[in-house]
Amino acid sequence: MVRSRAARHLLALSAILLVAWYSLWHWDYLARPSSPDAPPKSSQHGGDDASARLESALVPFEAHVMSKCPDARDCLREMVLPAMQRVHDKVNFTLSFIGTPTDNDGVACLHGPQECMGNILELCAFELYPDPKISLGFTMCISRDYTHIPERTLIQDCALEHAIDFKALNECASGDDGAHGVDLLRKSVIRSKEVSESR
Repeated sequence: MVRSRAARHLLALSAILLVAWYSLWHWDYLARPSSPDAPPKSSQHGGDDASARLESALVPFEAHVMSKCPDARDCLREMVLPAMQRVHDKVNFTLSFIGTPTDNDGVACLHGPQECMGNILELCAFELYPDPKISLGFTMCISRDYTHIPERTLIQDCALEHAIDFKALNECASGDDGAHGVDLLRKSVIRSKEVSESR
């Protein structure tokens, strides 16, 4: 059952990758103005806002994973990372997590509470370091040794390897007596659930 569920998630991610690749074929078209004489589009606040235009042209690329799942590790390594190495400047990358929201405003994770903590640490890395070269690098690092997530030594070593402030990472995960990290994870899990139900 677990294996088939993971396979369904990998299939969904494959569909997302196909959409991203298809959209990137049209990147050149999306990035240029509609005609050579057309003035640049202004942002809603007025004026020429090149960064807002560029961001709106980025292709959404979202991966839905679990930190202690070997299939998710393989998916990140064999699909997400190679894609990101080629198109990181053309996509708006989001890492979302799979779990079950609970009635007490918490989250239940398929591989237990340790996976929930691993998910929170990865979400905190993305919150603190929005550049996927850093945050995704950290995620890839700890996923290589996923059975030891969230052991302190593994997290510290990967944080050091990717220039992530371990103290800030820990504060993000445990801030407000852990409420901040749980809130990040709950929002992420709800997002994954909504995407799954909309397909």
